[in-house]
Amino acid sequence: MAKKAANVVVKARQCGNNTERMIRRFIKKSKKAKIIEEARDRRYHKKPSEAKKEKRKRAERRRKREKQKQLRAQERRNRRKR
Repeated sequence: MAKKAANVVVKARQCGNNTERMIRRFIKKSKKAKIIEEARDRRYHKKPSEAKKEKRKRAERRRKREKQKQLRAQERRNRRKR
């Protein structure tokens, strides 16, 4: 599975030529594209077993978070019905 290219572009026109806003927007976009995270991961060699273990851990955490979100949404819906 090929990874998509992560070209982060921020134009001056989008931010009204405000450099601080441009920097903040660039940082946000690069975090969302996980550029820094990938660079940190590639810095050192990681055994395949460790990579799999981390991947499983991330997936479990993501599933747990999704479940919590659904439960909270359900509680909100139930509160409205009362």
